[in-house]
Amino acid sequence: MDRLDKTVAKQMNLSRSGARQLIRSGAVEVNGKKIFAADEQIDINSDELKISGKTVTVRRYLYIMLNKPSGVLSAAKDPDCPTVVDLLPPELSRRGLFPAGRLDKDTTGLLIITDDGDFAHRLISPSHHVYKTYEATLESDISEEQLDILRQGAVLGDGTECLPARLRKISDEPPTVRVQIREGKYHQVKRMFASVENSVVALRRTAIGALKLDSTLGEGEARLLTDGERRMIFSEAEII
Repeated sequence: MDRLDKTVAKQMNLSRSGARQLIRSGAVEVNGKKIFAADEQIDINSDELKISGKTVTVRRYLYIMLNKPSGVLSAAKDPDCPTVVDLLPPELSRRGLFPAGRLDKDTTGLLIITDDGDFAHRLISPSHHVYKTYEATLESDISEEQLDILRQGAVLGDGTECLPARLRKISDEPPTVRVQIREGKYHQVKRMFASVENSVVALRRTAIGALKLDSTLGEGEARLLTDGERRMIFSEAEII
């Protein structure tokens, strides 16, 4: 059971005091009955909630797929730069949302936004072996021997050792490599290619686990994940 004011605040992206005012105004109904007490208990799994006459689908947590554009920070808020949470449309916005993991400011593609901390921890923890798939466009050509070095586990410029990775060249012009890694070191993909004297000029994440970026989402667009898609995140990634 959950407090009504807490539920209304979360679902309507209101402060707790704003939710209480809404309840006191008579705008909130539970199972067809107007409720004026902020501390009323509600079962979000079975009770019907209406606000201003409209039925509200109550979700304890949100799981959102975003096609991240370049130039946006993977953060909940920032005073100087737009963030991925700022991109969400009003119907997907509420307090407490944050990116589960991060993409560099200039990296594009699949990012999950949620307010479920346990889910996010499972997603980003290397111990859960969730592979992330990227397409890296390189400054210069790369040899199969250099790819083998990265497959075996790159040693970055500062001596940091990476876990073995999966790599496959998918284009010669421009030279493009598909990469699968299951850890998230700072600027990892870029630093991996730097360790074999190459540079990444564009980087896009295309999948997390078995979940692929929805090709119908334009850059900056977002939608809710289905339950099945959420499970796909923790399924074995398609081997490249």
